Amino acid sequence: MNAVVSHQPEDPASGPTALIQAIERAAVNPAVDVDKMERLFALQERMLSRNAEIAFNEAMRATQAEMPKIKRNKKNSQTGSLYADLEAVTDAAAPIYTRNGFSLSFGQADCPTDGKIRILCWCSHAAGHTRLYQYDASLDMTGLKGAPNKTAIQAEGSTFSYGQRYLTKLIFNITLTDEDNDGQDAAGRITESQLADLRAKIQEVGANEAQFIRFLKVEKLEDLPAAKYAKAIQALNDKARGAR
Repeated sequence: MNAVVSHQPEDPASGPTALIQAIERAAVNPAVDVDKMERLFALQERMLSRNAEIAFNEAMRATQAEMPKIKRNKKNSQTGSLYADLEAVTDAAAPIYTRNGFSLSFGQADCPTDGKIRILCWCSHAAGHTRLYQYDASLDMTGLKGAPNKTAIQAEGSTFSYGQRYLTKLIFNITLTDEDNDGQDAAGRITESQLADLRAKIQEVGANEAQFIRFLKVEKLEDLPAAKYAKAIQALNDKARGAR
């Protein structure tokens, strides 16, 4: 897989906003040199691109912090090994990465290696930055004994589906588990690590823990069901954004 190619709020008196204003003033001045204008536009483009990449990286960090382990829900009939299918990966991951401003687009390109297809994934963020990932996957044509068990179209579809979930897992650093409770306690509550993260987040955004507990409809934070952990984190993130 190949990837190709603390952020502070912008001060209106500096940065891209000030540069845009300078360009606007220069554009109506007939004495301004055209070459200088072109260089100003190029500088503006680089600054906007850099800010978009910073926002991309910050959102990726937040997304990976929220991402749960995903249960392996399928069994390979030939090898007996467990795996998480594309639907399971998407159902668990998509609500989190889309909430953080990401979208994924998949495609194919010519692969220089015979018997493989090159699967592409454009991971785009709402701020404007896009990162391209690729994976060269062998066509899933045969079974364990080497006998063909799929048509060419079936093999390509199976391989592409595998590449989609492989790249999604790789991009967002997703881990898999065989456990139903995903490391939670027997009652399905959040783990001690998640509890500590929640309390740290509450302090970070200046929330009132007692009020937040009432909002979550639990008697104490330790009783929060693990299934509601992502929702709780998102509520705190929303509060932080609303306070800006």
